[in-house]
Formats: sequence, structure tokens, C-alpha cells
Amino acid sequence: MPAGARMVKMVIPWKTYMPKLFDSALEPVARKVEAGQRLSFDDGLILDRTPDILGLGRLANIARERLNGDNAYFINNRHINHTNVCVNACRFCAFSTKAGEERAYTMDLDRVMEEARKFDGEHFSEFHIVGGLHPTLPYEYYVEMIRRLHERYPDTHLQAFTAVEIEYFARISGRSIRAVLEELKEAGLGSLPGGGAEIFAPRVRKKICPEKIGGVEWLEVHKTAHRVGLRSNATMLYGHIETPEDRVDHLIQLRAAQDETGGFLTFIPLAFHPQNTKFDALPRTSGMMDLRMIAMARLMLDNFPHIKAFWIMIGQKLAQLSLSFGADDVDGTVMEERITHAAGATTAQRAGRERLERLIREAGRIPVERDTVYNLVGAGH
Repeated sequence: MPAGARMVKMVIPWKTYMPKLFDSALEPVARKVEAGQRLSFDDGLILDRTPDILGLGRLANIARERLNGDNAYFINNRHINHTNVCVNACRFCAFSTKAGEERAYTMDLDRVMEEARKFDGEHFSEFHIVGGLHPTLPYEYYVEMIRRLHERYPDTHLQAFTAVEIEYFARISGRSIRAVLEELKEAGLGSLPGGGAEIFAPRVRKKICPEKIGGVEWLEVHKTAHRVGLRSNATMLYGHIETPEDRVDHLIQLRAAQDETGGFLTFIPLAFHPQNTKFDALPRTSGMMDLRMIAMARLMLDNFPHIKAFWIMIGQKLAQLSLSFGADDVDGTVMEERITHAAGATTAQRAGRERLERLIREAGRIPVERDTVYNLVGAGH
């Protein structure tokens, strides 16, 4: 290119550069994607059922690059799971147990601080904290946990407690959801993780997690968090007994909530791991399904800034491939993860920054280190 020349980005009709779609049902969806139009419930079903996984991926990549270009985000983070004792008995969960059982554990606050100090001297942007609904721990335990961590690590973001936990704290304390969130925020809580959403369909929840709060309640906790100034993530657990209609409905309900509050940062599709659960006869999700859920999420959730490929659940290689199927985030270094590994995950417990950067570069993307709310921490060179 001659010196001083200016590169002009051309808008090319979708059929000119779109690989041939061997599923003709995708063509009207492709036209909507190119025009930046919102997809409907019926469009979502087409995405969920199409055999043209490469065409689906190409559409998702258009949406991904429109929002995030070639950037692929990761974070240096630590997981702390303070207890696996839970009053609920979700049939899909391999992590939780009842008090008194052999594998039950509960960390007192000193032990939580010991866990946090395990990697002192290493840089972390985030502590990610979730646990079971413990039958006897007082509400003050959770507030004090956040306060102590925030005082000891004032520059580390605390992403803690799912909507299910927040609702439980409100019940055991006699406070409102809003009051709990405001008190935790005052103590140092930075944001909410997206766990506990599972599938919003009441029919499915009655079978997999009958004691857990419903989808409406889950959404209300997150919308309340957004109203008090806390951002949050969202998830969907797929690959168990849900239907395509359930999955599309779940995404549309999330999209509607985001239209209302704008507080969601990232959507994370969670692949169901059946080992050691009541559904252990079910097969693991396939790579095709994992890529489909990521691509479908990127296309349906047009108002979510980011889609995460959680490498702990789908593996680093598939997470790398997902960066061409709609994902722009691979989560982080993690250091120690208990919940998915209790359900038979064979992925590593941690990934170094250099490893994540190499995976991202090999995928043709630009590695960008972020904090929890996507402020730039550093970028690969």
C-alpha cells in the first residue's frame, strides 16, 4: 500500500463472502445477522437444529467481530469454594453434600483467608467465590468474609455468591434481596457470578433442582443487583434433559432482562457433566453441541457484550476453537476449581497466563488481559 494511503472497510453483501450454507433454513437468519437485526424465537430454533455447524459458526463470528474485533479476553483469577454443604439436593450437582458426610467441608473465616493467601506474591485481578447453602452458617459469616478479603486485598475484585446464595442470605437474615446486596457491596462485593440459572423452564427445574429458586427469582436477584450498581454474569446449563425450546427461551429471557437493566457483562454456556450426579447415565455433551451453544448464544444475545468459553468445562482446545464460533473470552487462570471437577471434569485445575496467551494467538486472536468488569490490565505483544 502506498505511503499515506488509507484503508477503507467495505461492506460486502453477505452472499458474497458467506461460505455456501448447505442448510437453506439458515439463509433468512444470515440476512438478519448481516443487517444487525434481532433474532426471534423461531430463528433460535433454527440455530439450535441446523446441521450446518460451520455456517452457524461463521454467522456467530460476524457478530463476535462486530462487537469485539479480534480481541480475546482472559483474567488472572482464583476460585474459592468455602463449603460444599448445602440444604438443597439438586439432582445435577456432584459438588454439594449434607453436613456430617465424609466429604463435607466448611471453611471458617481464618481458613478462607488461608486459601486466599495460598498464592500471595502472584498477581490476581479477581477472587471468584461460590459455595453451598449451608444450614447453620449465619448471614454475618458471608458479610465478614467479603469485608476481610476486601481489607486484605483492596485491589482484587470480589465476584461472589450466585443469585441462589443471595436469595438464601435474605431468607436466613430476614432482610430483603436489595438490603443484602447493598450490605455486601458496602463490605466490598464487586459483582455477582452467573451460576444457578441452570435452565429457566419450570418443568425442567422441577426435575433437576426442585428446591432451588425459579428462573423468575433468579432474574430478579440479578436485576436488583444491577439497580444497586453491581454488574453480573449469566449462565445456562445445557446437555441434560432440556429441549431446544427450553434453551432458546432461556436466552430470550436473559436478553429481555438485559434490555431492562443493561447490567450483564458476560454469558457463559455451561456444559453439563453427568458423572457423580443423579443423571450419570446421560452422555457428556459433544464438541459439536458445545460449539453450537456458544455460537447460538452470541447470535441470540445481541445485547450482551461478551460470550465466554469456560475452558474448565469444555477443555482448552475446544475453548480455543470457540474463538471462531462467537466466543471472545476464555475465562482465566482459575488456579483451583472444585465444582466441575467433582462432576468428573478431566481438565487441568489451572492455566498459566502464558498458556492462555499462546492458545489465543494460535487461534488468530489478540490476547487481552482484563479485570472482572473488562477494564484493560495488559495485552499480549
